[in-house]
Amino acid sequence: MIKNRNIEIITDEDGKKLVVINDIRFKGKRKIDWDDVARYLKGYVGDFYEISENAEKIYIGNEFVKEFPESKSRTALLGAVAKAKANSATAIPELIQIATNPKWEENRKEKHNKNAKYGWYRYDIRFALPVYEEDVLVRHNIYSGRLLVNHAENGKKYLYDILSIKKETSNPQQ
Repeated sequence: MIKNRNIEIITDEDGKKLVVINDIRFKGKRKIDWDDVARYLKGYVGDFYEISENAEKIYIGNEFVKEFPESKSRTALLGAVAKAKANSATAIPELIQIATNPKWEENRKEKHNKNAKYGWYRYDIRFALPVYEEDVLVRHNIYSGRLLVNHAENGKKYLYDILSIKKETSNPQQ
């Protein structure tokens, strides 16, 4: 269990849960140190967290530590979205807790026959990161994404990656 995290779960005006990450641990406008992110993630290995909606237990294994910073989807990320993914690492317990809308699909790759024998689940998540101007908080950027969870041969579900991270755009009242 990683300690000293400044994270909270709130409910937005639409009644949806949102994880607010108050501290930016992984900084940098141009380049994220993904090795540092992987070292941070190792602090979760062996832990499990429950999804509030359905009491499913999601375990954290070594595959997550490897996949999160090295996946093809991650290497395609640039700028603010890469920074958002890196900083989402600090809120893994809360992101699992608020996960919703599970979608199942069967495993289609032979290399995952053991760790995803019973398929894959994708859950919707949302999180917010602070935006500062001259050390003053001016707003939060809100991101949506999908937790990718494999259902392994041992019957447990393991967090594998966070995918499809996108910045939400606001819709001003008209």
